[in-house]
Amino acid sequence: MRTMFPVYLVAKSEKAVAKSVIYFKMFWPETIIHPPPVPFPVSKYASESMESSDWDSHTHKLTNLTHLLYWPPTGRDRGNILVSTSPKTSTYYLKGPAKATYDLGGHLEAILVARDHMGRPKTHGGDLFRAQLLGPESKAGVPGEVKDLENGTYLLSFPLLWAGKAQVQVRLIHSSEAVGVLQRIWREKRATVDFRGYFQGKERAKETMICNVDPQSIGSKGPVCQYRDEVSGEVWFCTQPHTLPCNALVGHSSGSYLKVTTPQDEALFAGNVTDKPLPSGISPILVKPATTGKRSSLALSSRPPCRPGHLSPKPSGFYHQDRWHSRFCDSRSFPTVSSILDCLAGRIVYMMGDSTLRQWWEYLRDTVPSLKPLDLHVTYQTGPLMAVETMRGIVMHWRAHSWPLRSLRTPVASLHSVAKELHGLAGGPYTVVVLGLGAHFTTFPPSIFARRLAGIREAVMALLAREPRTLVVIKLANTGYKSVYGSDWLTLQVNRLLRAAFAGLQVAFVDAWEMTSSLALPDNIHPVKLIVRNEVDLLLSFICPI
Repeated sequence: MRTMFPVYLVAKSEKAVAKSVIYFKMFWPETIIHPPPVPFPVSKYASESMESSDWDSHTHKLTNLTHLLYWPPTGRDRGNILVSTSPKTSTYYLKGPAKATYDLGGHLEAILVARDHMGRPKTHGGDLFRAQLLGPESKAGVPGEVKDLENGTYLLSFPLLWAGKAQVQVRLIHSSEAVGVLQRIWREKRATVDFRGYFQGKERAKETMICNVDPQSIGSKGPVCQYRDEVSGEVWFCTQPHTLPCNALVGHSSGSYLKVTTPQDEALFAGNVTDKPLPSGISPILVKPATTGKRSSLALSSRPPCRPGHLSPKPSGFYHQDRWHSRFCDSRSFPTVSSILDCLAGRIVYMMGDSTLRQWWEYLRDTVPSLKPLDLHVTYQTGPLMAVETMRGIVMHWRAHSWPLRSLRTPVASLHSVAKELHGLAGGPYTVVVLGLGAHFTTFPPSIFARRLAGIREAVMALLAREPRTLVVIKLANTGYKSVYGSDWLTLQVNRLLRAAFAGLQVAFVDAWEMTSSLALPDNIHPVKLIVRNEVDLLLSFICPI
């Protein structure tokens, strides 16, 4: 077993405070030291056969994941923009007669009719609509359910969770024809981006080569270097340098976005037809407060403390007065620095994932003045990042997940497999693990992410088996991108895989998708502070349940 003990040395003077961090790394006799990924050159054809053999061995683990990606048929006519779904001609209306007032805790239902640009009703489904019920005066919002009836009509349903005025809003994110393009690219293309690997040898010899998740996506007809993590089984490939060996790989960065669309495809993702509101079809409604028992303006029944393993209803929560209220557990607000410090006291928090999870680390760093970041002299975009609060014994880490990672140039040695990191944690009642992956996997077929999740699930299971008191939190991917390289439709599929991968485990979920799609705010892959604050409050509610 390997244990790292951080010791914080603080030297104080009247003018300055100097801090140092010394790590003592201890190896016990029974320790098994895992070697780093071993690179070796293989021919392109040998890599293909090796990849198929290794990955096919995981097929049984993926069966219960990939079947979740069903989407209603999207039609076949994608060459004519005029027959695609139009946000200007599609309409929605109340399913039943309008009422003067509505009961708190009830539901509002509506029918949406999708139409093409010539106003003709569609005869198939497959569109991606987003429905919201908004309460501007109450700073409230909740996502609505959109049920595809697969005949060109959709059933919209909204829970009435706050008293006061409310307004339905519906947006067309992608037409069914655009979704069809996304399906084709996501399932048929090996990758829609590539990466750069930086090789360096003696006497300053340097070469830059193309790298990716599989040999076919590199495009090289020559030898290929394969890098395999002995612990997680994750693999990475780079074109073999002309003069340097495979083990000379020292750096990694983003590469190019690959051309994967036709002009007809691109028209379906144009700004005038993507993420556009439909004409308002329902007048604002008035929801009256509850009259039985204690008069209440919110439809929140008694809920248990926030703990791992809770089954979440749909929607999992809603905003009111800019605060997210969970519907499945008694979530809390942490409005002061002292309330955050009291919750995190003695905790070691490990955040692993993408930059949307780094926002949580940054929020806590910026909100709590005594939580001091340490300069570890690394690439900030990939980390690792670390902050400490010595008076309360708080240590907070963030690091990016390993390949595939779109980033500035960063040392390969800084890219650690999430599964490997988890295998190295002892866990315990003061250990919090937060995982947030997804945004960097929308540029690859679903099997790539499913295989990565299979390894991470095994590592989480092992961590919880050796120390069940460890808190593991899964952050779902949030809304943001609207292109063939990253789209809300792709993110929905990623979240399906995330939920399925950790189903049945004692983990907690923070549904960032719902939290970023409930308010009348512009989508951004990096949400605004209001949303990040509520995401972190829900995390803290799991760390410190009432």
